[in-house]
Parts: sequence; structure tokens; C-alpha cells
Amino acid sequence: MTTHSVDCELCSGDGGEILHRAEKFRVVLVDDALYPGFCRVIWHRHVKEMTDLSAADRAAFMDAVWIVETAVRNIMQPEKINLACLGNMTPHLHWHVIPRYLDDAHFPSPVWAQAQRQPLPASLVQRQALLGALRSAISEQF
Repeated sequence: MTTHSVDCELCSGDGGEILHRAEKFRVVLVDDALYPGFCRVIWHRHVKEMTDLSAADRAAFMDAVWIVETAVRNIMQPEKINLACLGNMTPHLHWHVIPRYLDDAHFPSPVWAQAQRQPLPASLVQRQALLGALRSAISEQF
């Protein structure tokens, strides 16, 4: 395990707007116009797999994911939450917390699939308007 990789975008950048920075991980809001409320929980050290972490670190990391999921559910009121820890393109441990809606661009497929439709601009504006409350909810939980 290395602690930092110069070729890794999550080592060299924040990965989004920092909502919370803990000793071992950070929570960011992803700038994605189609998915307001899309968050990531990112481990600071360059680690590829969950099993590279100690049991205590895995528990702390997943507790953070549950906190973010709860805040996204409560504030964004999505139809569904998608949690993903892929790392195929960026092999640096991070979890995606993605609010999903029946009218989003990809539903019911994953957000990385081909778009099914163009979301209504009014829906996106309404979801964007909730981001201030989401920022507050996440920062209050940590």
C-alpha cells in the first residue's frame, strides 16, 4: 500500500467540493449537473480495496457512507440511492452515494450507462435548490 500516487486524481485533487474532512477520509459533493446531491466518501491514503483497511478503519469508513446516505435521503428525497465502490478507472478507495429519480437521465440503469432521457430542467433546478440544506445536513452529522 502506498500513501499517495502522483498519477491518481483522488490523491492529487479533492474529488469535489469538500463537505467534511476527517483524519482518514473526506466527504465531497460532486459537481454533476444531471445528479445534484451526488456525493463521494473518499479515503485519504491511496488504497485500492476495502480489505486493505483494518477492521476499525473499514467500520469508520462505512459509518461515514451511512451518514452521507442518510443525509442524501432525507434532504434530496430520491426514489432510490445507489451506492457504488468500483474504482476500475480510479483505483483509489472511494464510495459513490448517488440520489436516483424516476425521471433522471439514466433511470433505471446505472449513471454510467447510456442516458435514457433528458431530465426536465425544472426537476434539476428543484434538486439544485436543496444542495445548501444537504451541505448543512452532512456537516452537522460529523
